[in-house]
Amino acid sequence: MAKVAVIMGSTSDLPIMQEAIDILKGFDIEVEVDIVSAHRTPEKMFEFGTTAHEKGIAVIIAGAGGAAHLPGMVASLSPLPVIGVPVKSRNSIDGWDSVLSILQMPGGVPVATVALDGAKNAGILAAQIIGSSDKCVLDKILVYKQGLKEKVIKGAEEVKNS
Repeated sequence: MAKVAVIMGSTSDLPIMQEAIDILKGFDIEVEVDIVSAHRTPEKMFEFGTTAHEKGIAVIIAGAGGAAHLPGMVASLSPLPVIGVPVKSRNSIDGWDSVLSILQMPGGVPVATVALDGAKNAGILAAQIIGSSDKCVLDKILVYKQGLKEKVIKGAEEVKNS
């Protein structure tokens, strides 16, 4: 089965990125997690970006705060789809620096970008990418989406009956 790599620039990003890890594990997708800093460990980032596709990884989720170069730099090195998670860090400008650093990629180097601290959606998107060619994962996504629908319907009924 295909793996998803969840990487982040710092251990301080882990509480946010854990949401992607949890959702992927809930879909029974193997997850590889690592700290890969674009600024502090550029050699490690280069090695990861150029070899991830050789290790059974199908999708990369990269979270970063502040200047948030990790998703874009990995996308420039890897042939795999990269999903960027902007993380609001303590030195961030309300998270906008992270959002714009990931969102504003030049033509030819795409990074799918989710909302600020949106690691859960990154995990779901990675699962959907894998589900496009893996029926087992696709079936789990269909069940998950049905659960979302039922939760909304139940909530609407509770509001009407209150």
